[in-house]
Order: sequence, then structure tokens, then C-alpha cells
Amino acid sequence: MRAVHACLLTLTVVFLSSAMTLTEATSMPSPFAKGASSTATASKTVEPVAPGRHSVGPRPGRWCGWYMRTQLGGGPEYNLARNWANRGRSLNGPRVGAVVVWPHHVGLITGKTKDGQWIVRSGNDGGRVRERPRSVAGAVFRKV
Repeated sequence: MRAVHACLLTLTVVFLSSAMTLTEATSMPSPFAKGASSTATASKTVEPVAPGRHSVGPRPGRWCGWYMRTQLGGGPEYNLARNWANRGRSLNGPRVGAVVVWPHHVGLITGKTKDGQWIVRSGNDGGRVRERPRSVAGAVFRKV
């Protein structure tokens, strides 16, 4: 029985430490800065910001909404991606600086490629924070 408890304790410590060890980003552009990523063609991995920027608590398993909270603030209800569809005001279409919300994902539009695709930075994209061209078909757009 002691071995089971020790194993569970070890797994808990490993899980919590891996969920809490985020590194501070030094190269992440401001999402609303002029000229931020206006043209790009390849995806790039961006490290998440250190916890405490907006004090959002531990990262959940499905964490794209949580990542957006680290960028734009908001309560724990915004850990759920689809709740971002009701935040701020509605936009007619995509534009740089807009929050883009799909049924199960949320991100921030940071630019547009030469061939017209929108560049989106989001958390939990392939298990990490990425900025890459994405289809915004079927998504809604919000100004937060």
C-alpha cells in the first residue's frame, strides 16, 4: 500500500511541476503591435508566457482558452474555447488583432500571408504554442 501511495505522490509531483514550469517569452510580439507578423509562410513555435502575467492558475488539459487568458486576461470560464465567442464585441470578418474562435479552439490573428491565409497564434496547437497560417472557415471573430 505504501508503494502505491509513493507512486501516486511521485506522479502528482511530476504532473504539477511539468504543468507549472513555463518559461518567459522574450521574442513573442505584442498581439496588437503595428506590423506584427504581417507576412509569414511557415509555422513557428512560441514559448508561453510565465504564469502570473494575468494570474490564471494551473493549465488545464485542453489549454488553448487558458493560453488566451494569459494573453488577454479573463476569468476561468474562458478556459473553455467556445466561451471566447461571447467575449468582447463581434467583428464582421477576420483581421489582425482579432480573437478567432472555432467550436473547439481559440487563437489570436497576428498577420496574413501573401497568398491570403490568416496567421493565428494559439496555445495547445499540436501540444504547444504555435503561430502559423490557418483556415478560419467556420470561425467567429471578436474584438477583445
